[in-house]
Amino acid sequence: MLGPVVNAVTVVICSLLGCFAIRGIPERFEETIKKAIGIAIIYIGIRGAMENRRPLLLIMSVVTGALLGEFINIDKRINRLGLWAERKLYREKAAEASGGKKSFAKGFVSASILFCTGSMVIVGSLQSGLQGNHEILFTKSILDGTISIVFGASLGIGVLFSAIPVFIVQGGIALLSRLIKDYLTPEIITEMSATGNLIVAAIGINFVCLPEGKEIKVANLIPAIFIPWAYLVLEALVKG
Repeated sequence: MLGPVVNAVTVVICSLLGCFAIRGIPERFEETIKKAIGIAIIYIGIRGAMENRRPLLLIMSVVTGALLGEFINIDKRINRLGLWAERKLYREKAAEASGGKKSFAKGFVSASILFCTGSMVIVGSLQSGLQGNHEILFTKSILDGTISIVFGASLGIGVLFSAIPVFIVQGGIALLSRLIKDYLTPEIITEMSATGNLIVAAIGINFVCLPEGKEIKVANLIPAIFIPWAYLVLEALVKG
């Protein structure tokens, strides 16, 4: 649970820093920090992906997972959730006029959706629970902390309370992974982690290389993480 705890505490501290210590961060600093973190994410993702022992399975998993994710359109569903939350928040003009309440709600919902979705949440929590490897969640903590400073300065104290769903979601996945750990072979864990790390690298590529509107739909790649498990279990059953 170390990874989820660190991530949640980082959001709290950085949100407070943004709310009370930092105001009006220049956009150029925000962009530079974002790209620096993106480079680090690419490195961590590729390094983790290189631990795979079956390159063809890795390729097959990413392609098959992308097709499945695109068919389900996970990215679109997540965006719909965000839009639904925004409509709920701003449908009342009176709420909009109440400055502080609006700021709290927008900060809490926006940060919660951002921090609790994406492949880093799933992959990082799985690795934290299965392997005791908190590297991805520590990296995510840096990213979330930076965003929390910016959000805290502009949206207020509501961002701080997004630490609650962050801890619940990531901690839940980590605990669940420990419960099923005995049913996963070391090979399955290795290949699932490698596939997930390659997807994590895609997040960094979005940060550094791709313009808005042209980003990789990383959420649609999430099913790829589970393809190695399905393939290796089926292979074991066929071989008897």
